Amino acid sequence: MFVNRKDQWQLAKKYLRYRFGAGNRHSVHSPFVYAIADKLLRDHKPQAAFRQIEGLRKSLLSSKETVTVTDLGAGSQVAGGNVRRISDITKYAAKPAKFGQFFYRAVAYFQPKYLLELGTSMGLSTAYMASANPAATVITIEGCPNITQKAKENFARLGLQNIRQVTGNFDTVLPEVLDTIPSLDWVFIDGNHRAAPTMAYFEACLPKVHDDTVLIFDDIHWTADMEKAWDYIKSHPQVTTTIDLFFIGLVFFKKDMKARQHYVLKY
Repeated sequence: MFVNRKDQWQLAKKYLRYRFGAGNRHSVHSPFVYAIADKLLRDHKPQAAFRQIEGLRKSLLSSKETVTVTDLGAGSQVAGGNVRRISDITKYAAKPAKFGQFFYRAVAYFQPKYLLELGTSMGLSTAYMASANPAATVITIEGCPNITQKAKENFARLGLQNIRQVTGNFDTVLPEVLDTIPSLDWVFIDGNHRAAPTMAYFEACLPKVHDDTVLIFDDIHWTADMEKAWDYIKSHPQVTTTIDLFFIGLVFFKKDMKARQHYVLKY
């Protein structure tokens, strides 16, 4: 699925509304969410891993290499066709450094033991998460075998050894992967950006979430279809707290929350 100029304009308008309407730590009444806003969203301290991963990103952005891709999701927002440049995949599919570094800080803060990612791409977000807690197990699923191989090379380049890669259609392999994980401490869903599959992956994860699970959804405002999925997730009875950062949405299942809370915070 491609984003045409009309959709791009709609996304831009939504982002402007978000920037002017989003709150900050001072507009948060929940101590739990305040700590996230204060300790994670406002923290800009550099880490050694940031320099290594961003060095890899720079290398990928300058790469002349191409790869034949199998796109099982909603498709690239920009590029079409099966043969794509590594530089284009990195530029348009990888999360920016700002969000990768947020993932790093969040993993270091919450200390999840088992992390699951749907949509590896070049592995930059995976690398940020894996670097933050080398003792954790990071399982990342990618639909395209050639992309999986490139990510594997990138992980080796960074010296990361706590990542387990799985290749296949999410619909097929996700149930198998979930059977191997004792509990879901962290899930990042970044693939197949359509409402029905996104809601299905969310539902598939629910039996293994717990009070401290963190779910992260990518591109929650990308299209009206994805906003439909985000509204469904927010309204689910097991969900107690959400944080909308526009490009990603955070979901929590804290049972001690007295009331359902939804925040839109500037980041």
